[in-house]
Amino acid sequence: MKKLESSLLNMVLVLTSVAVIMGGILAFVNHLTEGPISEQKAKALADGIKEVLVCDDLTVTATDTVKQTDAKGKELVYIIYQTKDAKGNELGAAVESTTGGFGGDLKVLVGFDPEGKILGYTLLEHAETPGLGAKADKWFQKGEKGDIIGKSPAEPLTVSKDGGKVDAITASTITSRAFLLAVNNAYNAFKAASSTDGETGATQKVKSE
Repeated sequence: MKKLESSLLNMVLVLTSVAVIMGGILAFVNHLTEGPISEQKAKALADGIKEVLVCDDLTVTATDTVKQTDAKGKELVYIIYQTKDAKGNELGAAVESTTGGFGGDLKVLVGFDPEGKILGYTLLEHAETPGLGAKADKWFQKGEKGDIIGKSPAEPLTVSKDGGKVDAITASTITSRAFLLAVNNAYNAFKAASSTDGETGATQKVKSE
């Protein structure tokens, strides 16, 4: 067989073939992992809802979507999970809220009782610096230096450097501000969902295994 001449056309054909094959392999791998990844995210969210509402056996009775515009005119979307306990009592709601942190998006899940007081929170996603901004997952928990549990953001929560009453994470004021903004925004979305119908999704059961 005659040896292929080394030409620009041959090189383009070879590179194109390799790109097509690699693209197919990546698409196949993505298809295989898409399901497990979605399941892991769903489980993490279900566990997070139980954690922030401090209840191991609850029912998500409605999922509402609230859209609000920030001071810069950017539309922000919040997901509110309305809940009841095993006896049918209103627990409050868990709210997903995202803001821009020091290293990227900071997504927080905050639990509110029916009166709007914070029951708990957890970080769903963040890109903050390990050892500094990443401390937000513990810093604002009950009994910690920046404890916000039991407080109501009816009066926005702010760090002490800005005249507020919350201690910022050491050397991570930007992350602290972003976190508290996410919590304040979550509260506003929670109150908005309480006064409007919102966009309600299917009822979902969240129960400890």
